[in-house]
Amino acid sequence: MQDIDKTAIKGRGIPSLELMENAGRGIAEYLYEISDDDVTAKSVAVICGKGNNGGDGFVVGRYLSELGADVRFYLLGKKDELKGDAEINHKRAHEINLPIHEISSADEIDLDEETDLIVDAIFGTGFHGDIRSPMDKMVDKINSYDIPIAAVDCPSGLNTTTGELSKSSIIADFTATLAMPKIGHFLYPGVEHVGELTVIDIGIPEEVVEEKNLDLNLIDEAFIDEYLPHHSEGGHKGNLGKLFIIAGSEGSTGAACMAANSATRAGIGLCFLGVPESLNDICEVKCTEALTRTLPEVGKKRCFALRGLGKFKQYFEWADAVALGPGIGTHHETKELVKRLISRIKLPTVIDADGLNCFEGDTQPLIEAEFPCVLTPHPGELSRLIDTSLKEIAADRFKYARIAADHLKKVVLLKGAPTFVAEPNGQVYLNPTGNIGMAKGGSGDVLTGLIGTLLAKGLSPLQAACCGAYLHGMAGDFCRDEIGSMGMIPTDMIDMLPEVLLYFRE
Repeated sequence: MQDIDKTAIKGRGIPSLELMENAGRGIAEYLYEISDDDVTAKSVAVICGKGNNGGDGFVVGRYLSELGADVRFYLLGKKDELKGDAEINHKRAHEINLPIHEISSADEIDLDEETDLIVDAIFGTGFHGDIRSPMDKMVDKINSYDIPIAAVDCPSGLNTTTGELSKSSIIADFTATLAMPKIGHFLYPGVEHVGELTVIDIGIPEEVVEEKNLDLNLIDEAFIDEYLPHHSEGGHKGNLGKLFIIAGSEGSTGAACMAANSATRAGIGLCFLGVPESLNDICEVKCTEALTRTLPEVGKKRCFALRGLGKFKQYFEWADAVALGPGIGTHHETKELVKRLISRIKLPTVIDADGLNCFEGDTQPLIEAEFPCVLTPHPGELSRLIDTSLKEIAADRFKYARIAADHLKKVVLLKGAPTFVAEPNGQVYLNPTGNIGMAKGGSGDVLTGLIGTLLAKGLSPLQAACCGAYLHGMAGDFCRDEIGSMGMIPTDMIDMLPEVLLYFRE
């Protein structure tokens, strides 16, 4: 972000003071819009640091004052320590007689019961490490008040690159970030301090951002609006997508059925669920709308047998897309079957769970397979695919999602909080939806059915993965809001998919 600022200022001739003015005005207008009462009745304490984040804070306060709020500033330092644009905006606030208190210890921060809002403008996106004494005590004092906090650009103490937090960090209710969201806004533990996030346009031209060719993109509602298919009233089940799901083994019929039921709730026209033959009856009971298809199995193991290889051709010829893997197990015959199948699949395909585990120690068939594909591993499955420790992947999932996509030559959706979708060309997309209630067995099967449906409806692997991740997480968020995160289960998310789709396609 700092590089983009420099380009806008030096390359495009936009004065830095103008960008700061735009930032402060935009944040003040945002705070005005979300105010649940007349802003003229608000008492606002703006806490300013000595850098540019503090300068932004002085502008925010000045505009809030113009809107009628009762504003006072707390400068954590001395005015003589201010430089550049921050110094100029301190003077502007002083010139219109707004009160500015210079603070050197936590004891000097004394907010009365009439204070309605705290604006955190202490540290910005350049911060890393720990807030040092005595400022750490000041931050703790600010957090101790039962007053809503709005952060300027990021909560003070957040590393916006890694999501790491200082031992003392502001816990914001709202964050108004400048120009674009930062990855640290979405990474744990920092995301828990961000609150409601909004992006403020500060006047940096779009082409300046595009010139930087940033490798991280945010999936948002505009992305979903652009790519989520519309249903024509003249459509029929044959042209609303045909999905063939290969799933299930003994003990894992639930995975197969959740994938199929997710697909039907996501709007698939026709869904064939291919299962080992002895599991057909239970799957027919669990899946009313999907059509089951029996396939040869390994004796008493009740998993897919290699001798069934030739049976799949008819379904590949019928389908528009394939979903492979939920609950299929890793019997040696099943593993060999999967490796041979992918050389025959020409359709868009999503591979999940055991479908991925079948390639442990031998990813070459997957790398060489030439078909549009989405791989949806969780960190453990990715660890086995790219022979990297789970600890390393967990420490930097963004990095390893990109490495995996490049190595496997496929779109990779790495599950987690947050989920990353990576392309082989190095571009990565971050999904901001979802919650802890989704951390339950079966959630991935729901995602597989959803992505398979989107592929069958004509979306590219990248589009299907990004839309699938966002809609899946949104269904989880709707469930959390309705019944709570602790007791929600994956089938609740399946039942919530129609509401999510209705949100975008009323």
